[in-house]
Amino acid sequence: MPTLQSAATLQSVMADLESRGSEKTRATYIRHGMPANHIFGVSMADLKIIAKTIRREQDLALELYATGNLDAMYLAGLVADGNLMTRKQLQSWADGAVGMSMISEYTVPWVAVESAYGPALAAEWIKSKKEHVAAAGWCTWSGLVATKPDAELDLALVERLLGEIEGGISSAKNRVKYTMNRFVISVGSYVKPLYAQAMATGKRLGPVAVDVGDTDCKIPLAPEYIEKVKAMGKLGQKRKTIRC
Repeated sequence: MPTLQSAATLQSVMADLESRGSEKTRATYIRHGMPANHIFGVSMADLKIIAKTIRREQDLALELYATGNLDAMYLAGLVADGNLMTRKQLQSWADGAVGMSMISEYTVPWVAVESAYGPALAAEWIKSKKEHVAAAGWCTWSGLVATKPDAELDLALVERLLGEIEGGISSAKNRVKYTMNRFVISVGSYVKPLYAQAMATGKRLGPVAVDVGDTDCKIPLAPEYIEKVKAMGKLGQKRKTIRC
């Protein structure tokens, strides 16, 4: 494992990832719908360990993402600085996450939220007919409302997006439904001025049916989740980052 930033290369990091892969973790990712032929099966804990050794290695992060390997792509999102990425690079990341919800709904939004291009790209992506791109767009919006001060948000636009979800979720694709519901939760939890509107939207939506494959994952009811946040006294408390 490389111990110095200067010692890390694409080849050395990929070899490290492969050595840390396990069949158990790989099987878990596959059950969550990830492509079996593009996974080593590296645990989140190990990915974070590697990330610390290549922090701020922007070019290396871009190379890792370009491999198409899920573990490398996720690692790239932990390392890359979205603020340093061009609009074209961000778009390429969104386009390249096809069939990988772990990437389209986490890695891509992580970097998009950090970028000045984030709001514009989120607005474009949610209109995409490609499921993974639209999902990335809704997750980027979720990240923006979770991290940006309310004064920096276009609250009228955010409220309109709630209305778009209410009118379009029934015909949306599977992962888009999931991320739309997540956006309602994020607005209700992080944007205090729109708490009531998000609660009302969530109540009208009711249970959101999403195919989660061969997993025990449950789709949270938006109003219940938001109320839990409120009960903890965390309503409106912004996050520093959405990386996890």
